[in-house]
Amino acid sequence: MVRVNSPFGEMTTYRTGGRASAMVTVSTLAELDALASAIRAIGPVSTFVLGNGSNTLVSDAGFDGLVIKLESSAATPVVHDSEVTVGAGDSLPVVSRKLAAAGLTGFEWAVGVPGTVGGAARMNAGGHGSDFAATFSTAVLLDLDDGQMSERGKFAMEFGYRHSSVRSNELIWQVQMVLSPGSAEDSAEKIAEIVRWRRIHQPGGQNAGSVFRNPEGLSAGRLVEEAGLKGLANSSAAVSEKHANFIQATKYGSSEDVLALMVQIREQVLHVTGIRLQSEVVLIGFSGEHYEKWLNGCVE
Repeated sequence: MVRVNSPFGEMTTYRTGGRASAMVTVSTLAELDALASAIRAIGPVSTFVLGNGSNTLVSDAGFDGLVIKLESSAATPVVHDSEVTVGAGDSLPVVSRKLAAAGLTGFEWAVGVPGTVGGAARMNAGGHGSDFAATFSTAVLLDLDDGQMSERGKFAMEFGYRHSSVRSNELIWQVQMVLSPGSAEDSAEKIAEIVRWRRIHQPGGQNAGSVFRNPEGLSAGRLVEEAGLKGLANSSAAVSEKHANFIQATKYGSSEDVLALMVQIREQVLHVTGIRLQSEVVLIGFSGEHYEKWLNGCVE
């Protein structure tokens, strides 16, 4: 289904930002093939693949392009012994719980990440001592430029900290993983502990999770705190009092306010510690003063 002038920002976890020129939802491989053919026929078009929007900040002006939203599948995960196939649009917490109930261990950490399988594979999401690369085997991808499907193994994914080789013009359709046999009861306990820990240490509400990547051997949240920025606020965005690497947006808030706060945080942390923080949040559709400062490394 294609929608013109579609809500976009409100579909992210910040729930701020404008509309997209068009949005298409895809639930089958046939629909994906048709979309690829249409893109080739139309010619160059800006695209963005949207998961749950948990690491995405959309400009208040919106996005002049096509947003591709992958639907979750009731047919996945497909489990064969310890090998698992999941759709890119599937919810990480849902998949985590299903695999735990099936007696497979190694994916419990994902219960606390409010994203999708495709987004997690693209950025090598992680937490609680593990990451997506740990159980990854193969991904099926679509090149949105030429419409070609391909498979990519673990070595070719070039996984690093919050990094993979997946390019902006590539869409992950499906992922294969290899897990270990385990105890459903033990996995359920691990999941419950992760959920408890996150409720204690991380805020709810309108945020995108961690804003900045952890520098090697350091905590981005601790650096923000050391710079005296915990609780810092502007018109409609604030650094969380519970966890300094989270920015909370208010109801009907502005993405520009969130970006302005990101710029201010990075400037101040650089000034106090000499460390330039790198963003985990993907910025879509921005221009103007704050964006220019962001691109220039927040240096006057």
